[in-house]
Amino acid sequence: MTEVPVPAPMPTGIDAVDRVLDLVAGLESRPLEEHAPVFEEAHAGLRHTLDNPPDAS
Repeated sequence: MTEVPVPAPMPTGIDAVDRVLDLVAGLESRPLEEHAPVFEEAHAGLRHTLDNPPDAS
């Protein structure tokens, strides 16, 4: 099976979301047993951002 490169995520302009995207984007180089904790951290980070959105001003 041929692997297709995954493009880097496009920045959203929201620092907290961009950090989560970078965290998840780096999973391909990490061992499989590290994936679940990374997804849990990503979910928690996104949940926190949704619950506490950055100021729109």
